[in-house]
Amino acid sequence: MTNKPVRFGILGAAKIARKVCRAIADAPNATLSAIGSRSVEKASKFASDNGLSAEVKIYGSYEAVVDDPEIDAVYVPLPTSLHLRWAVVAAKKKKHLLLEKPVALNVAEFDEIAAACEGNGVQFMDGTMWMHHPRTPKITEFLSDADQFGQLKMVNSIYTYAADSEFIANDIRIKPDLDGLGALGDVGWYCIRSILFAADFQLPTTVVALPNPVLNESGVILSCGSSLFWDDGKVATFHCSFLSNLTMDTTVIGTNGTLNLNDLVIPYEEKETYFFTSSNSRFNELATGWKPVPSKHVVPTELSQEACMVGEFSRLVKEIKEKGSKPEKKWPSISRKTQLVIDAVKASLDRGSKLVEVGR
Repeated sequence: MTNKPVRFGILGAAKIARKVCRAIADAPNATLSAIGSRSVEKASKFASDNGLSAEVKIYGSYEAVVDDPEIDAVYVPLPTSLHLRWAVVAAKKKKHLLLEKPVALNVAEFDEIAAACEGNGVQFMDGTMWMHHPRTPKITEFLSDADQFGQLKMVNSIYTYAADSEFIANDIRIKPDLDGLGALGDVGWYCIRSILFAADFQLPTTVVALPNPVLNESGVILSCGSSLFWDDGKVATFHCSFLSNLTMDTTVIGTNGTLNLNDLVIPYEEKETYFFTSSNSRFNELATGWKPVPSKHVVPTELSQEACMVGEFSRLVKEIKEKGSKPEKKWPSISRKTQLVIDAVKASLDRGSKLVEVGR
């Protein structure tokens, strides 16, 4: 492939776009070519605040970005309620699509997005950044080891943070007309993705939401949880919240081993991460300690997980542009499965914590 970078445009000036701007700059096969917002003033302020090059085009509309013939791909960090419209528009304009999570308000909307991408031959990927961290394949190695880990039995995932009063009053993630899924769609997305990842993306059969979710006065979820069940006996639980101290714990338990992560979504340190594993664990003779003690696995990285994500997405785009390859289907498939579980949990919440079957 040539050294020509994939040219990105960004739709919107959301806070998370700052991180992805830096990632596009750091990725060796990508470059930022345009930023578009609802006004030239907002786009210009974003460019100034983030030190963007004078060569980056400033547009006062999203249409201008997707209409630009020099843009190869767009990153879309807009409110979830706008994803369907702008993702489909971008795909029809032959722009490869990196879409923030949650990908849609429900799986029916996502299926429209996926169909537009497939019909126009463009690559789709969601913005679940930890999936691209070099630590993730190391975790997969352990979970795939029949001797060290064995058969998956249980997953527990927690992602919470204590939002301030300004967030609770005004953030788009608690507005029913913008991001009606609230904490379930935001931090809950990561919990569900971690569970599916541990289960090798085998969908659960049923879910039941935990009782007494916390909703704001508009009915948007601020805190909730759920249990997931598979026909072969696997179980999982998760809790997600805007109302508790920052926690990102994931525990995966097999017949022979256990994996523990304390910083899955955003690592404690950008350049070095770790995880803990234990295998064939027992107490010592007097039950005063463990034998063997858990092992710590350190994983260094030169690039941030965001830059790794942009780099992998750009690699796929370049394969399509320069070699005529087909878009990689695993990414929309993974997104769809995550959305299916989101939908089922939401349905269970709406029905007073009734057991709900997961769609297919």
